[in-house]
Amino acid sequence: MNTVVRLREWIFQRVNGAEGIPVPGPLVGAEHFERVYSDPAADGRSRGAGLSDLFWYWLAPGPQMHQEHLEPGDRYQTVARTTRRILAVPHARSDELATAATRRALDELPAARTSFVRLRDLMMPVWAEVFFELVFEERCPPEVRELVVANADDVVTALKGLSLRHMRRRQRLTRYLLARLTEKSCPVVLPAPFTEQETAWYLQGAFFNTAVVQMSEAMAHVLLCAAQSGVTDRSDDGIDRLIDETLRVHPLFGIAHRITSAPIVAGDVTIPTGSVLLFNYLAFQRTGPAADDVFDPDRWLTLKRRDAHFIPYGVTANRACPARGAAPVMLRAATREVLRRFHLASSVPHTRSLPHRGPAYLTPVGHDGPSRARLTALRRADRLADLGRSIKQLVLGTWMVLDARRQKLCTTYFEEVRR
Repeated sequence: MNTVVRLREWIFQRVNGAEGIPVPGPLVGAEHFERVYSDPAADGRSRGAGLSDLFWYWLAPGPQMHQEHLEPGDRYQTVARTTRRILAVPHARSDELATAATRRALDELPAARTSFVRLRDLMMPVWAEVFFELVFEERCPPEVRELVVANADDVVTALKGLSLRHMRRRQRLTRYLLARLTEKSCPVVLPAPFTEQETAWYLQGAFFNTAVVQMSEAMAHVLLCAAQSGVTDRSDDGIDRLIDETLRVHPLFGIAHRITSAPIVAGDVTIPTGSVLLFNYLAFQRTGPAADDVFDPDRWLTLKRRDAHFIPYGVTANRACPARGAAPVMLRAATREVLRRFHLASSVPHTRSLPHRGPAYLTPVGHDGPSRARLTALRRADRLADLGRSIKQLVLGTWMVLDARRQKLCTTYFEEVRR
């Protein structure tokens, strides 16, 4: 198994090319991480980095309209301002939306016996409904929820190398969004010179791709940690500590890349213009006063978040997650609702990539949970399935890296802009 993983990483590096300066790393230490990340010159997003071709490939259609991949300037400012407006909802409203959508999802489970679920699959329809309602200011119809889930699931499954992209599946959602914009029934419209097509791509990328995927992944991690750690404090404060510790051990963001527009001084090192900085969230969070891998939510009873190297939603000065105000409230509300109604149990390995989508048993409160033999069988079955997943990731991941290099979506886009 480890051999397959190492081979996959080697092929990725050889085929996609080694580029970038890891931060923290040999050149720039953890003590400079936040200052370099916050430097005004660490502002390039896609242009000039070969790695961007791969990210644009995964995020298609319309990756040039994805907020995280717009270059600095008026276009980015307009899009970012629109996103902030959509997400600027009172905490009570965020709680209400997440609670109601989670209840609807849980109501579909049996009320008197244990259910086996994949936690990411369980939660993805929840966030499809929540973000649809934030954008359209109306309840999400079931058939549209299916479009959103199909799109988000296809993106994240391809990102993990467990499937090739299915562009027709994604484009069905694009057509729906474009139709709503054309008939003037979408409250969110980017101003000129943005086109309706660009607005559709923006909504799809920001809300019905990234937001749905990241919140679903976050909830899968949180609930799997709850299942495996025997969490007992189900108060809101206890849930907040559970969520923070989950995001410390299993950060949602892996590596954020930025291209420097001017030299940056970090200690004795000067990073030249045009460098690709690879900010490694997991490596940074494994430094400082909370550097261990031990899952311990109670550390947050005494450890101040500002003192830890803890950046669950990014660095504020450089494109932090636009949902950083609403997301913690929504995660707490959804987790509260699940823990109020169910006991969770799982015996599978818990890794940041979560390729198994979080298999777990949900048992209604007051009923007997899965037996030890059942949990042992789950662990063995997942271990066997993991070999097949690793081989699939090796084959499909290699193919997509090659295909991304062939298509060069980002490189071609900026060449056409220059012409």
